[in-house]
Amino acid sequence: MTIERSGLRRKIWVAFILQVAAISFATILGVYGASAVLKHVLINRALQEEAAHFWSRYAADPGVGLPDTYNMKGHLVPPGGDDGHLPADLRPLPPGYHSLPRSQGGALVHVEDGPGGRLYLVFKQTQVDALAFWFGVVPLVLVLLVIYVIAWATYRMSRRAVSPIIWLSNIVRHWDPKRPDTTSLDPAALPVDVEGETLLLASSLHDFATRLESFVERERNFTRDASHELRTPITVIRMASDLLQTVEGLPASAQRSVGRIQAAVRDMEALVEAFLILAREGDVGLPDEDFVVNDVVRDEVDKVRPLIGHKPVALRIEESAAFALRAPARVFAVLFGNLLRNACKYTDQGEVVVRVLERSVEIEDTGIGMSEEELRRAFEPFYRGGDGQRGGHGIGLSIVRRLSERFGWPVTLESVPGRGTRACIRFPTARPLRE
Repeated sequence: MTIERSGLRRKIWVAFILQVAAISFATILGVYGASAVLKHVLINRALQEEAAHFWSRYAADPGVGLPDTYNMKGHLVPPGGDDGHLPADLRPLPPGYHSLPRSQGGALVHVEDGPGGRLYLVFKQTQVDALAFWFGVVPLVLVLLVIYVIAWATYRMSRRAVSPIIWLSNIVRHWDPKRPDTTSLDPAALPVDVEGETLLLASSLHDFATRLESFVERERNFTRDASHELRTPITVIRMASDLLQTVEGLPASAQRSVGRIQAAVRDMEALVEAFLILAREGDVGLPDEDFVVNDVVRDEVDKVRPLIGHKPVALRIEESAAFALRAPARVFAVLFGNLLRNACKYTDQGEVVVRVLERSVEIEDTGIGMSEEELRRAFEPFYRGGDGQRGGHGIGLSIVRRLSERFGWPVTLESVPGRGTRACIRFPTARPLRE
């Protein structure tokens, strides 16, 4: 899993591997550098000093013997003399310091012209290699062994130090977000090696999960109680107003009052339904179902016709396509109904057109429209545009935005002051229906 690949243990392991590799590379580079200095600086300097010492002795006694030791051998070719006694690989060498290849013996050679001719000092490279091995490779191996042992011990200590954090992350990773198991982080149940910052973190997570569990329980209780206690009186009011509407001889003023009561009841039903849906975390409390959007659109249009009343406004539907959704039908009804009621409230004349297109539903009106400032703030809670005298609480569009984000149905608004507004709901997961 991704967590395992980027976990603390892996990061610590990678860090130590890189650290050991870098130290090892630097140590090896230093040893080889020291070997190069030994070969090409120190031995060169020593050969130069040997040559100077030989010429000083030669000046005192031309018959002095050439250097001839276990590691170094000297050759002298007098001016104009024959160099036939020289080894073949030394004859072409000019004055200076030379390192012969392994195929030619691999010796280090210093060539210098002096008063007695050309002096050749030859130093055995095998001795240099032996010195480099004993004073370079052997200490290198020992140093690397010490580094590896210390790095491994440090890694084990670091791993032991972060093991409580890893244990805690494994506990939290297997939590059910809806029902976190707070007992696993109870202070009495923690391992003995959980201490310091890890103990503080575990205790804080335990307290947080406990509070979260109580919040979720209160949310469940609220939505359950509100669903019953709020819907019951609204249903009673709606049934009573419907009954009053059928009474014969009811004065016109009373009929208008009953109409306002019925409109308010419809608004409250939609508002309570929307609040209950948004109050639930994860589960909206409504079953997912396959429903045809066109059918719900027609039902909602019929419900809002009383809002138009006697205004010279035509409310019509244009269905150029049909599609279905897999979601709670009531959620779409609440979202669409809020947009449609807004269009009817803010349109005094002209028309309100509902268009069902492929994967989208549009509501276009010829109402008062919105300015750029009103359009920018339209989805803010409790913001009311226009003249503020159209009723409502200023939360309808806020509910629309929250529902659209919850279910992945993007909502856009386009408006021109004095010319009307167009709202569009898009449905990426819509399933087109064949006519």
